[in-house]
Amino acid sequence: MFSVKPTKPTFRSYLPPVQTDVKKTIESPPKKVEPKLLQGEIVVNEVNFVRKCLSADSSQEGLWGKLICTNFKVSFIPTDPPSEQKSHLSHLLLGLHDIPLTCLEQVVTVNDTKGKKKVLGSNQKLKFNPTELILYCKDLRIIRFCFVEAGPESAKKVCLAIAHYSHPADLPLLFGFEYQGRRYHDSKGQRVNDRGGLRTPIFDRPSDWDREIKRTGASEWRVCSINENYAISPSLPEHIVVPVSLADQDLKQNSIYFMNQRIPVWCWNHPNGSALVRMASIADPLQQRRIDQRFIPAITKSHPQRSEVIRSDLDKCLPNIQDLQSAFIKIRHICVIDSFEESEERWLSSIENTRWLEYVRAFLKHSAEMVYLLDGKNTSVILQEEEDRDLNCVVSSLVQLMLDPHYRSLVGFQSLVQKEWVMAGHRFLDRCNHLKKNDKDESPLFMLFLDCVWQVMNQYPAAFEFTETYLTVLSDSMWIPLFSTFLFNSPKQRAQYLMDFAKNKAIPQGEDQLVYFPPVWDWSQQYSTADQTLFNNPMFVGKGAACVQNGEVKTFRRTKKTYSATVRGTHASLRNGQKGGEDSLARRGSLLSELKPDFSLVKDESPSERFFRDWFSRPADQQSLLIPLLIPSHLALWKLYFLRWVPEACIFKGGPITAYHKLSQLVDEIEILQSHLRQYKGTRESGSTQLPGSSGPFSSQRRMYFKASSLQDPPSPPDFLTSSFPFTPSGNLCRRSTYGTPISKFLNGARIWLSTETLDNDPL
Repeated sequence: MFSVKPTKPTFRSYLPPVQTDVKKTIESPPKKVEPKLLQGEIVVNEVNFVRKCLSADSSQEGLWGKLICTNFKVSFIPTDPPSEQKSHLSHLLLGLHDIPLTCLEQVVTVNDTKGKKKVLGSNQKLKFNPTELILYCKDLRIIRFCFVEAGPESAKKVCLAIAHYSHPADLPLLFGFEYQGRRYHDSKGQRVNDRGGLRTPIFDRPSDWDREIKRTGASEWRVCSINENYAISPSLPEHIVVPVSLADQDLKQNSIYFMNQRIPVWCWNHPNGSALVRMASIADPLQQRRIDQRFIPAITKSHPQRSEVIRSDLDKCLPNIQDLQSAFIKIRHICVIDSFEESEERWLSSIENTRWLEYVRAFLKHSAEMVYLLDGKNTSVILQEEEDRDLNCVVSSLVQLMLDPHYRSLVGFQSLVQKEWVMAGHRFLDRCNHLKKNDKDESPLFMLFLDCVWQVMNQYPAAFEFTETYLTVLSDSMWIPLFSTFLFNSPKQRAQYLMDFAKNKAIPQGEDQLVYFPPVWDWSQQYSTADQTLFNNPMFVGKGAACVQNGEVKTFRRTKKTYSATVRGTHASLRNGQKGGEDSLARRGSLLSELKPDFSLVKDESPSERFFRDWFSRPADQQSLLIPLLIPSHLALWKLYFLRWVPEACIFKGGPITAYHKLSQLVDEIEILQSHLRQYKGTRESGSTQLPGSSGPFSSQRRMYFKASSLQDPPSPPDFLTSSFPFTPSGNLCRRSTYGTPISKFLNGARIWLSTETLDNDPL
């Protein structure tokens, strides 16, 4: 049955309300609605009298205003913007109602009266006048605009403009190239010709690699520049780290046997001497033995105990990029498009059936196996993948995150992403599908990695300096084309495009690329100093911290043990650089698959199981090795990312943010007291009688977003706190609950997000 629509009034008054003060009205003309444009940004089309729907029910009143398409974003400018309150992150380059064009997944036009709908691509025609526009975004927002009162031709033109400019024909047409060129010349007088105090190493210079070698104590490894000017491999960085015992000539001669000439390169060194190495598959299987005889002994020699080298072929034991893309499409459909009216049990089963969390677990599980080999078995590990640019990025990063607390700091984590993703040649341009040219290459590998990081963070919240807000903001930055980090497929592609860019924009030859096209790591480009404090974790346990167990204060130290046998499920064929294709961790009693809650001894226990049982039986050292629990009940949906735009899932004054709020206030109060004590000690030593106050330099350097409360503050959390904080779901989800309408059938009937085919003739 179709629901009966309420009769709409036939007359609408567009006159302003009666003013009591005529003189004031004449002196204060209506405020002109104008967009805020960045350097180089131009308006390409606009339409007035547009309504942005703020709820699932389109019959409800929304925001009225102007819809604008620029060469950078889709922007909605409310005629009467609501009063602002500090309830969300304030982006310095984007407004609350702005969407970067690269963030658009699909542009769908609808005519309710004619029952037509169409997914728009570039240079397509629209044969009907749209009454609604629905924008599906890559950050999981769904936004709907209604054109009932707008001019039909203007509405059609703005829809076509949005579709056209969201499908750039080539990479230099992305707005970042125009913006950074203008910004460079406009800020020329204020700029210093260096890296601007950027704390995150970029790993485009030998000095960055040298510091990493010294930090990890990898004395048997060296920085090699045989790939300078990308002479050997088009996807490796110019400077790589290789065993000291291998000469440059050997590397050059043997590089031709690897896919894309990606020879084995060093990632990280354990304090016990074992190394983590990554490489591409060997193009000619007949050369396998020759390569093993050349590289395996060199890696063995780099170990002080000459331990064996174990190679893990990720293509044989982990999901491929198509599996990941399919699972991600399903989970975002369930979280964002499907109705929340179903039972909780059925909804959770639907989440499980997407296999997304299963894949997250698979990557964490395999990474934990590699951790055992490096830490427990004291052996070097080679991660092998066909092209060494996708699965290797995820596993190598997770292994280092679990083993090295440096990578759990903010700067350390950013250096990890820069080293193992950006400079390692992960194909961000293709995997993010920025140009929307090939859907088959699109895959959410970086998103999967961030979800895995969140799972570890969720189990060990005190071990990370940063928060889940930071991880979410980092994921959103992939869709803002203003920074060089997520725009390119390789360091070589980045260098080539930026060289042409510098030439076209008359930038002096030899200028540092970081100056004229900076990476994302300088967050002051996007957020104020105050908003960046949301990245700081109040529970973070720094070096030298202690824990309390059974009333005793104990330092975080773990007894070092070595184990000689192989990891559970890693078969004997793995030794000496070989691994069979059998399923890893097959044994049901494995601690990784079915962790015993009482950590009791198990008969016929393998060394790997004993290693994990021993680790889990002790208090976790937040500044040492971390191993996540991997039984399904310990893995959760990352709600802040997947559900932040869903009003039905938004909990008023609830969710993890309430604990974050209280902890931040407590930490801020402690730091204030510590500052006062230091000031008091200083005044005593100097003989001054002045008492320390709450004002002063410390006030501007406070690390916490939520400041210590006073006696006058209410005990309850602020009204703007929700489980979606610091994001706001208002107006970002547009499921329609009125049954019987064409758009309702369209949304409820679609099992996956729409493809780019025309849907004009589909039955409704």
